[in-house]
Amino acid sequence: MAYAYIDDYPHRMGGHCGSGALRDLLEWAGLGWDGPPGEGLVLGLGGGLSFSYIRFPDARPPVYFVGRSGSMELDLCRRLGIETRRLHADDADEGWRRITREVDAGRPVMIWADIAELPYLRVRLSNTRHSIVVIGYDTDRGVAWVVDNDREAVQEIPVEALMRAHGSDGFLGPNRHATYPMRFPKSLPELLPAARDAAASAAASLRSGELLFDRATRRAAQVIVSGLDGVRVFADDLARWPRLLDADSLEAALQAIPVFVEKAGTGGGFFRRLEAEFCADVARLTGDRAFAAAADALHACAEAWSTLAARTASGEIAVVSAAAAELPGVETRAVEALETAGGSAP
Repeated sequence: MAYAYIDDYPHRMGGHCGSGALRDLLEWAGLGWDGPPGEGLVLGLGGGLSFSYIRFPDARPPVYFVGRSGSMELDLCRRLGIETRRLHADDADEGWRRITREVDAGRPVMIWADIAELPYLRVRLSNTRHSIVVIGYDTDRGVAWVVDNDREAVQEIPVEALMRAHGSDGFLGPNRHATYPMRFPKSLPELLPAARDAAASAAASLRSGELLFDRATRRAAQVIVSGLDGVRVFADDLARWPRLLDADSLEAALQAIPVFVEKAGTGGGFFRRLEAEFCADVARLTGDRAFAAAADALHACAEAWSTLAARTASGEIAVVSAAAAELPGVETRAVEALETAGGSAP
């Protein structure tokens, strides 16, 4: 028999899996500024904003876009002095051993798990980059216990299902049993310098662009873009969807917009609402006026994305396209505000 369980692990539901998991882990480690950090503060300190858009044939939906960076979790840990790295394994048993090694030592461990393989979520859409935290297991019963930003209670899951989710080859690409063992510092660095570095990093990511998709997905793409230039291409491309997509594909693409903007673990407003919370928290805790202004700019950006999502209910491509046309401007203003807050404005 092998059994381990971490009692009294703090958990609150969140809008985004990675920042929600890291927020819980920081509270478990007893770290924060004026109490445990909020989820927005965690996302923002990871420099987590980005933009990638892809349109590809023979898929339902035929479009996909994402508003966060691929390295947010690692960047947050580096910025806060948390020792970690993302460990991969091509062997399921090795991946499981890495999990149990941490839990046996009394340490919760964050992993990647495909949402399509997690039975308590009951979804069909694959996403191999979903972050959950394992806090216990019982080999006699063949179960593990995990916490997930999308569920309020601790979830009991068959170990076999967890291993499938941990080693999935689905979209966005194989997760290869990704595991993040963490060693936390005794205290966190001063907030304002860390926040400035994170804001400048997020702005630079949006200026330069970062693609999150694996090579196979990139080869299949008809359009694949990123960053601020990618937002402009997305807005222009959306207006052309009726000429590029058949009726069923067009309907699927329009229905996907509110999912990717509001529902798919974005915290609402395509991650921009969480970034606005980050800026507002930094302003509140430090009195920094540039972050207060950035909070307003990011809130306006989040509202523009939410407006786009809401307009899809009309089913009118002209109405949706008009909302999309507003995005490049508000995204540019948000980046400029983050650059000012981060001290990297030209």
